[in-house]
Amino acid sequence: MDAALAVRRALGPIGQELSADAVKVSPPAAEQLRLQPMTIAHYAGAYALWERTEGLALSGADSLEAIASYLERNPGMSFVCLSGSRVVGTSMCGHDGRRGYLYHLAVDAEHRGRGIGRQLAERSLAALGEAGIERCHLMVLEDNESGVAFWSRSGWTRRSGILLFSKDPSGLAVPESG
Repeated sequence: MDAALAVRRALGPIGQELSADAVKVSPPAAEQLRLQPMTIAHYAGAYALWERTEGLALSGADSLEAIASYLERNPGMSFVCLSGSRVVGTSMCGHDGRRGYLYHLAVDAEHRGRGIGRQLAERSLAALGEAGIERCHLMVLEDNESGVAFWSRSGWTRRSGILLFSKDPSGLAVPESG
């Protein structure tokens, strides 16, 4: 059995309610929590969560239109955790055909420590595996100590020797063909 299938079987069906066995949650809260694929209908709740999540940076790339486009290009790879209808966790995931990228893994402060972040990341990784993507990257702000700690204890390898460069394509002159 391949690794992606093994992870998917271990996690159970998408949209299932989380049980006390699946996450460390007291019984009343466990009955209300569920993971499901993220849709644009979750945007307002997800954005509100991102705004109140320390260490998570937002930009124009997080607009409704940009997130709708991202979800359309990467169907079934991003997930939310819902408590009733309230978004209490997110993972945004996609790929370029070669490598996967995980963004905005966030869990509401009152729901942390219950395994929700781990399950969201594992669901996204399983979706990448099913798409044939063998490696996933993520970026953490240097001063996000809780994020660094989470990813380190979750088995992710901190890379060294790589610098990230960025440039906005808007305003660049397009060379004339001819």
